[in-house]
Amino acid sequence: MFNTEKYKKICEELLPYKANLIAVTKTKPVTDIEAAIQNGQMLFGENYVQELVEKVPVLPKNIQWHFIGNLQRNKVKQIAPFIHTVQTVDSRKLLNELNKHAASNNRVIKVLLQVHIAKEEAKFGFSEVEVQMLVDEGVFEQYNNISFNGLMGMATNTDDTMQVRSEFKQLYGLYKSLSDAFDRNESPVLSMGMTSDYKIALDEGSNMIRIGSALFGSR
Repeated sequence: MFNTEKYKKICEELLPYKANLIAVTKTKPVTDIEAAIQNGQMLFGENYVQELVEKVPVLPKNIQWHFIGNLQRNKVKQIAPFIHTVQTVDSRKLLNELNKHAASNNRVIKVLLQVHIAKEEAKFGFSEVEVQMLVDEGVFEQYNNISFNGLMGMATNTDDTMQVRSEFKQLYGLYKSLSDAFDRNESPVLSMGMTSDYKIALDEGSNMIRIGSALFGSR
């Protein structure tokens, strides 16, 4: 169930940082999303393609959908007609697939490069070196239907707040160093911070947080 009071509190916390909130609705019913919309929330994040494509037809067309899960290349075609941003781009092959299907739908899809900053092998993403190589090689100029809009990262799942802060600080440094590489027609995005660590992420430069359980309860 959508927690209106918690939502208002988080929105107030974001104001000084001029940061955006992605409401993460994986496994949540359409009624929860509708309750969030009634409170003014229009940016939503989903992790699973099948769940997302089932929700989209029954919800307002002006929702800004962000894909924040591990996206398989063979499922890009299903979300290309409507997805606003894919935050979890972690390979050239996925970029190629997104560009192909964006072109076939006469659209431009925004992407964030996922950077692996956590001390956990289970998490995905480019290394900092790989991201810098993409920029140095002019890769983003090769795609007409992709807008390179920024970076995304997830910190280690740990109670060590110093480690979490260090990882966010590291990603912010990369983000700042690449400022000239982002699409200049868009406000650059640094998406980092979830329910357990968003306050640290904001302090370290995040301008987009992804919150699920704090708003909708545990899965």
